Amino acid sequence: MYYIIEVANTHAGSIDYVNNLIERFACFQGGFGMKFQPFRYDSISTRDHSFYEKYKEMYFDEKQWSQIISKASETKDVWLDLFDCYGVEILRKNLDCVKGIKFQSSVLYNYEVFTALETVDLSDTMVILNIAAQSIEDIGQILERINKTLNPREILLEFGYQGYPTSLEFSGISKIEVLKRNFKNRLVFADHVDGQSEEAILLPFFASGLGIHILEKHVMLEDRETKYDAFSSLTFERYKRMVDLIDSYHSLLDKPFINSKEQAYLDKSIMIPILKKAKKAGELINLQEDFVYRRSGKIGLNTKEIEALISNYYILTTDKEQGATLVAEDFKKATIATVVACRLKSTRLPRKALLCIGNLPSVERCIKNSLLYRNVNHTVLATSFLEDDAELKNHTYSDNVLFFAGDPEDVIKRYIEAVEPLKADIIIRKTADCPFPSPEILDILLKQHFLAGADYTAARKSAVGTASEIMNVSALKKIKAYFPQAAYSEYMTWYFKNNPEFFRLNLVDLPESLVRDYRLTLDYQEDLDMFNCIQNYLDENKVKYSIENIFEFLDAHPEISSINSHLTLKYRTDQQLIDTLNRETKMH
Repeated sequence: MYYIIEVANTHAGSIDYVNNLIERFACFQGGFGMKFQPFRYDSISTRDHSFYEKYKEMYFDEKQWSQIISKASETKDVWLDLFDCYGVEILRKNLDCVKGIKFQSSVLYNYEVFTALETVDLSDTMVILNIAAQSIEDIGQILERINKTLNPREILLEFGYQGYPTSLEFSGISKIEVLKRNFKNRLVFADHVDGQSEEAILLPFFASGLGIHILEKHVMLEDRETKYDAFSSLTFERYKRMVDLIDSYHSLLDKPFINSKEQAYLDKSIMIPILKKAKKAGELINLQEDFVYRRSGKIGLNTKEIEALISNYYILTTDKEQGATLVAEDFKKATIATVVACRLKSTRLPRKALLCIGNLPSVERCIKNSLLYRNVNHTVLATSFLEDDAELKNHTYSDNVLFFAGDPEDVIKRYIEAVEPLKADIIIRKTADCPFPSPEILDILLKQHFLAGADYTAARKSAVGTASEIMNVSALKKIKAYFPQAAYSEYMTWYFKNNPEFFRLNLVDLPESLVRDYRLTLDYQEDLDMFNCIQNYLDENKVKYSIENIFEFLDAHPEISSINSHLTLKYRTDQQLIDTLNRETKMH
């Protein structure tokens, strides 16, 4: 809050009164200004005006004004109220010591004054416009005119007028909201209620809370008669009381959003989550389902702290009993591995993994695009130990991709053994016949997998071949323990979706921009033909790889997407196979 101490005409022409007033209020420094009203009796009024003699009594010559301004500027900013061309001359001769000028509402159309001011450089001077009784439309026009003619450093809008004194109901407080809504200018409140009333202290305090930036207030000396402008003036002690009250509350606005006492209160009272049931090492945490919330006196992480760990892909690293709290040492960063499963036994499209999409065999195209996945520690190409699949060792695309040869039939066993040396916690399941996986979709699924504390996560709906599945190694081991010979583990998804009472399943709705009905999996020649159309488009036009760019191309070229649109997935349409899977993958 900035304060302007208004001297007005309390001095009644006494230079001693002015000097004593400056001295009495000298302690108010830093964020304080003092305003004076220099005018000449025959410049502000005609000789026959009723106040002519009073104006003459209040008059100071140029030398006196220079002394007053110089003395006041030693402790605070100086402001001048301009009423006539004499005041403009006082400003001109003391411009270096003046921070700003003010125009009463009655002076806003005094073109004699404004014309005189056009020769004064006000580029570093602030201007206050009192807008008493001015309409919003008029205020806008006045602002435009003064900006153009005077070009001041800043224009502030002031409300409040002198009613000798002004009653509370006419103080103008209601203007604050209207002025803020219509103008960007900072606001000044000129308070003129009865200086002896309690409202003289409380009204400025109230206005400060409503968002004024500057408070203008009349003052006077308490030890002698004040002939003029005493109606709304405060003595030193009452002015100090007002300032102290406003500052004590305004300082609260500068306090931090969360203070130390508040934080200590929350730290002491917050309910620490307690495990509803025992959890095993390697399992994920679900804040909604795995905890009860009670005041227990136990030490542990709070909900936000656990949530922060989950959001950064942390999992439990130790077994925890029912009723336990969790501490930071119970977590570790999950090791995540993408496992690309591949065989060369296809009958519909023989050795399809080695058929080229663009300049790469399809298996390498799949691996290359899978390496774009974020937050993944390892990528593994997993095949069988049969001689027929040995050739795949030469098609890992990158030295950073690991090669694993395992059980030819038990795919679950192959997955577990492929990641065991890596101590992986999470597997991103990918099949090599899906060469266009989406890193964008994977980001969403992986985040939701951890937030849900899931065992298995997949997209509820997606273009075939674009969305990977995510599963916990601990969940795969649970399946393997139940099915020592998982005869249908090629259809790994069924072992999860068919057993919701044993696993926490998480089917995610993807954004519409990432969902289409296109077929992007390789089983037939038509698939390969379509994929090469896509890859040629990406290569020839140097289009960055993303599923959204692929969708954009296919959306614009239905003749390309229709190449394989008539083909179906056997596990979705073969009812006999579906019945067998439902029966053989069920855990009891």
